[in-house]
Amino acid sequence: MSAMKGPAIFLAQFMGQDAPFDSLANMARWAGDLGYKGIQVPTSESGLIDLSLAAESQDYCDELKGICAAGGVEISELSTHLQGQLVAVHPAYDELFDGFAPKAVRGNPAARQEWAVDQLLLAAKASRNLGLNAHATFSGALLWQMMYPWPQRPEGLVELGFKTLAERWLPILNAFDDAGVDVCYEIHPGEDLHDGVTFERFLEATGGHSRCNILYDPSHFLLQQLDYIQFIDYYHERIKMFHVKDAEFNPSGKSGVYGGYQGWKDRPGRFRSLGDGQVDFSGIFSQFAKYGYDGWAVLEWECCLKHPEDGAREGVDFINQHIIRTTDKAFDDFAGSATNDAANRRILGLS
Repeated sequence: MSAMKGPAIFLAQFMGQDAPFDSLANMARWAGDLGYKGIQVPTSESGLIDLSLAAESQDYCDELKGICAAGGVEISELSTHLQGQLVAVHPAYDELFDGFAPKAVRGNPAARQEWAVDQLLLAAKASRNLGLNAHATFSGALLWQMMYPWPQRPEGLVELGFKTLAERWLPILNAFDDAGVDVCYEIHPGEDLHDGVTFERFLEATGGHSRCNILYDPSHFLLQQLDYIQFIDYYHERIKMFHVKDAEFNPSGKSGVYGGYQGWKDRPGRFRSLGDGQVDFSGIFSQFAKYGYDGWAVLEWECCLKHPEDGAREGVDFINQHIIRTTDKAFDDFAGSATNDAANRRILGLS
């Protein structure tokens, strides 16, 4: 049997004011009725989870698990994408990212960062109380505005950026270690961890911290024109989470990887619903089966064209069809024969 679990669905893009997208109970039932087995819960949505209460109350966490079970699903992981972003924000992005934080800390970068770190510490305890072993987040970014090397980057700037980023995250990583939970950074443009090289820089700066791991999302790699299949060869030991999300890249004589400041519908690189893009999911699921990935396969919907409810409905069968039931025998076992050391020596012509 496959070690991979799923399908699950990330709820962030589906939350709303109207049922069934207005509460944890309704969303759990909606996802379960579609055929999902798990839900990834964004902790920034107070209508889904009270993060502070989940960090301190086992009874509350048991209640959350019961609500999900009644809908036919379980919580696959918690997410602090928005809070993680605020652990490290360059001043150029202060105003844009202020909207991720409560009004009380907006306009105050130091207070905003303190709030974000506290949110991550609460998430570590909440994940432990929920019996989870992995957590989804963003790294934040101090260097992203320097992504293109013009003007020339001063010597030592990148090293200082990753050293500072690691210093901010180490207490959080240690808290997750105490909770027995892996921190899975979504490798994502806009974050200082946006490809394999930057993940390695950060991992080295943390001293190779055992809880520093990866949320793998191939859509972001396709848009960078990165070999997302080989990425699994390099980092499979650190990949503890998987967003199943499709994308396409169709460059023209007018626009390419950088997108020309165009909206999502008009960019050469854009996200699509599962099966509508160019990502080789057969290759990805085969790689994960090869390396025995035992985490969840979680649909993330961000299509610029298709309605989200259609993407969610179609995603169940898509993921089920791609999860590989791994074989417990070799294809040529029928032609095998019993052997021993003496027979092997005779076959090799040895005395």
